[in-house]
Amino acid sequence: MIGLLALTVAAVFAGAAIYVSVAEQPARLRLGDRALLQEWQPSYKRGAAMQASIAIVACVLGLVAWWQTGGLAFAIGAVSIILPWPWTLIAMMPTNRLLEAMDVGTDNPQARSLIVKWGNLHLVRVALGVLATLAFFWGNHLG
Repeated sequence: MIGLLALTVAAVFAGAAIYVSVAEQPARLRLGDRALLQEWQPSYKRGAAMQASIAIVACVLGLVAWWQTGGLAFAIGAVSIILPWPWTLIAMMPTNRLLEAMDVGTDNPQARSLIVKWGNLHLVRVALGVLATLAFFWGNHLG
């Protein structure tokens, strides 16, 4: 049962990350420069809080499933779903901080290129979420 919960929560994480990459990011990039930043700042703040908490829940559930079953797939899933945390803190945070510090009321000529860069970096979170989901799926079907 815990393994199925881990799978479900990881799939929610992956789905949200995929949505950002295939729907939200392309839509925001069609906006003008000022509106682009105005949309990105609150969207990122809300999305980061949501995805960070989902990742923690999925990781804990995956670790419990691993502890209960000894299944390597659950350990792989737990590690994969928590890896977006260090990825974000190490690789993405410099870009995030630059974008968060920009004043939306003024022209920010570098905002667009930074948001494009952010979108490319976000693809790693998508991949890790999908990997975790597949690992939890595998773990649930081994037992």
